Amino acid sequence: MKKLLILMVLLTAGAIHFGQELQHEAVTINIEVPVRVFDGDRFVDTLTLQDFEVYEDNTLQQIEAVYLVKKTEIQREESELPKDTARQVFSPKVARHFVLLFEVQEYLPKLGEAIAYFFSNVLQPGDTLSAVTPLKTYHFKEEAYSRMSREAMAEQLVSKLKKDTRIANSEYWSLTREIEDLMASTGIFSSGVGGSEMIALKDMMLRLEQLRYVEEKNLKAFAHHLRAKAGQKNVFLFYQKEVLPQMSPQALMDASSGNPSNPGVLFDLMDLYDFYRRDITFDVNLIKRLFSDSSITIHFLYLTRISSRELDAQRMQSLLSLGLTYAEQSEDIFSAFNEVAEATGGYTSSSSNASDAFQKAVEASENYYLLYYRPKAYHADGRFRTITVKVKGRGYRVLHRSGYLAD
Repeated sequence: MKKLLILMVLLTAGAIHFGQELQHEAVTINIEVPVRVFDGDRFVDTLTLQDFEVYEDNTLQQIEAVYLVKKTEIQREESELPKDTARQVFSPKVARHFVLLFEVQEYLPKLGEAIAYFFSNVLQPGDTLSAVTPLKTYHFKEEAYSRMSREAMAEQLVSKLKKDTRIANSEYWSLTREIEDLMASTGIFSSGVGGSEMIALKDMMLRLEQLRYVEEKNLKAFAHHLRAKAGQKNVFLFYQKEVLPQMSPQALMDASSGNPSNPGVLFDLMDLYDFYRRDITFDVNLIKRLFSDSSITIHFLYLTRISSRELDAQRMQSLLSLGLTYAEQSEDIFSAFNEVAEATGGYTSSSSNASDAFQKAVEASENYYLLYYRPKAYHADGRFRTITVKVKGRGYRVLHRSGYLAD
């Protein structure tokens, strides 16, 4: 996970400046809220200005304009102002900026299908694309569309993703193999376990854990740099279910009974058992607010298919006999990014099929309403103002960003 955030910083270093949140007309502040409304899985495209209610910090606001947008086209607009005047005042930005972010331990064929679908059915002239593999960031410039076929661009990205995933995860696979070899060669849970073996094991597990760190400053930088670019910003985060080596409970019990004169060994082993059960290393609420304020929509695609290496049942049984097991350690990341996706009005999916999950996320993102309102008693005090959008008298599912910073 650490490399994911490093790549986020690399992405922002490529001069990506994201959308204008607040639009100033003299002393007038207009807030733009992209809203997606669903009846089940079906996007509802028949709503009018009168159907919506917007609340800021639980206070009802007056909606001044509503635009229905499909892909990059404004299909319908409503405002109490004349049409030309409303366009000048609210200036809806419908350009699309895509970021495909792959945090995976191995290349999955369904990722290739997702990429092919994106180039064939989603990307249009005028769209921008940045792809972040586990190793590098690639920016697809618009002139490339005229030089290469869409199939060739998709094949090029798939090739880079395969190569970068293999290289970037070499340390992960090397460390897990070293842990397995150490336990197999030393009998780490035997009554004669030594301090040097325990130190070596803890060091390797620490290095493995450091690959998962999410640094708050990098997330802040990501949101800050994406904030300045006008238009609709959709980040699709492919995150593969993560399993890491862990001490089996039975091995801990055996170690306890085998080391009655050395309780310190048991404490070390218990420390290792809980090693990955740490709290998230960033303020989730702060990151939710920053991403929401930047009007970035995060679509979190959690891939439940684990690496084929962990699927080897015979190998897993052998490791279990050594006191080592592999357990999922993605719960913390899943919970955090699920909250971020919800706070930005994005789509969340948990699926073994990356292509299917991606297509559903794209379909959910392509149609939306842009709502504009002028906050009552606005003060630029730096506080976060919560936004709630409702559809009158309907039980629809409504997705939108959770608020903005009044700065």
